[in-house]
Amino acid sequence: MKKKLLATILSSALVVSMLAGCGSTAEAPAADDAATEEATTDDAAADDAESDVVKPEDGEESAAPADGGEGGTINLWTFTDEIPKMVDKYIEDHPDFPYTINSTIIATTDGAYQPALDQALTAGGEDAPDIYAAEEAFIIKYSKGDMQDFAMPYEDLGIDVDAELAAADIAPYTVDVGSNTDGKLDALGYQTTGGAFIYRRSIAKDVFGTDDPAEISSIIGGGSGNFDKFWEAAKTLKDKGYPIVSSDGDLWNVCKHDPSSKSWIDADGKLQIDDSKLAFMDYAKQLYDNGWSNKTSAWGDAWFADMSGASDANAFGFFGPAWLINYTIAANCGGEAVGEGTYGDWAVCDSPVGFFWGGTWIMANKNMDEAKKEAVKDIIYWITLDTSEDGLQYKWANGTLNGEGGTKDSVASGTVMSKSDGSLDFLGGQNMFDYFVPANKYAKGDNMTQYDETINNAYTEQVSQYANGEKSKEDAIASFKEKIATDLGIEAAE
Repeated sequence: MKKKLLATILSSALVVSMLAGCGSTAEAPAADDAATEEATTDDAAADDAESDVVKPEDGEESAAPADGGEGGTINLWTFTDEIPKMVDKYIEDHPDFPYTINSTIIATTDGAYQPALDQALTAGGEDAPDIYAAEEAFIIKYSKGDMQDFAMPYEDLGIDVDAELAAADIAPYTVDVGSNTDGKLDALGYQTTGGAFIYRRSIAKDVFGTDDPAEISSIIGGGSGNFDKFWEAAKTLKDKGYPIVSSDGDLWNVCKHDPSSKSWIDADGKLQIDDSKLAFMDYAKQLYDNGWSNKTSAWGDAWFADMSGASDANAFGFFGPAWLINYTIAANCGGEAVGEGTYGDWAVCDSPVGFFWGGTWIMANKNMDEAKKEAVKDIIYWITLDTSEDGLQYKWANGTLNGEGGTKDSVASGTVMSKSDGSLDFLGGQNMFDYFVPANKYAKGDNMTQYDETINNAYTEQVSQYANGEKSKEDAIASFKEKIATDLGIEAAE
């Protein structure tokens, strides 16, 4: 079977995370949004990455079988080659699949993907997307916001939604995020991105006398719902010469999805800054003033140096989901086996506050040709809800999508996770699922808006200026409110 690649644009930051090392043989990372979403109060390297457009010749061979295509064409739109590679695997396992897949891949760098997708959905016709993807930064626009009317609810694809969600034990926050304003499910993801604290074992032993995840969790206040013990640990670490985190942005990923946090927009359509987001301003300031971070920027060389142990004062840990281990820390650890770089010197414990970071949701176009619905349903079901050992979820969780030895990841189905093994040599043999599965239960997705990407970036920019002493807290907040009023026409609540 042949697949025409209409447009391929991959950000250099994501390519680095895929190729930099630690011997991963897995598919492309699921952390698509990591290269574009502001995960730090400084500019992420991904925002500066230049993209190259690659247009292979028509008829370029894909990994899919050479037969098929009798049923027509299914158009797939996404922002990395991850989902197209999954579909290739589906077709490889289902050689009678009668459709050709045309994949359009446009990176989110410089905001290119959304306008192109919007135009394609609006224009309709035979080239319109039949299946399309959205990431955390803008999924709400397509599931609940301005573009939700183009999505076909999963029930209209012929999926018994309630029964299948229950059977697969899908993480609730992913359902919240993917449901439309009528409460119908329009989108699901294949992974979960509930976060934990990922720390260096050697530093834990040096400072606390143990690297046991349960004990470290207790020391930093894992599961407490606040950062009180975390700051006590930060002081202890600092006395031994270690910052507790690399970047204040590492903490932002927790605060922006704190389960107690409110939406940026209140019931009256006004901008509101809740306590958890206000608290981040204070957290960023004390990290900076007390030397509890290395003052790095996510996706920058200094951030990566804290992963390889090459910093002058190596950071204790990072907040993140499983993909941060698989595709970022592992890729920048400086080795490929235990004893090389920091490979094997990591462990996972509970975060003080529940959160999630990233994720990709898959949707179907309600205006597709009726004849394609069954095939589109089969693909989406295989990726998001199939709990059998032949489904994407099981293969992804157990690292067998491309054969034995691939990267294991935390997936959306709790049913699959319960029969999967997340033990990694990279984590000193620890089963990471012991912490990432519960983390998904704490994540909350019902407080997001379609404006979050813009608002988050504006807010972290002002927090950075405050933390660095360039503005007072009051001036930073005033500047933030003014920018949102100017850029989005949303005034702040009194």
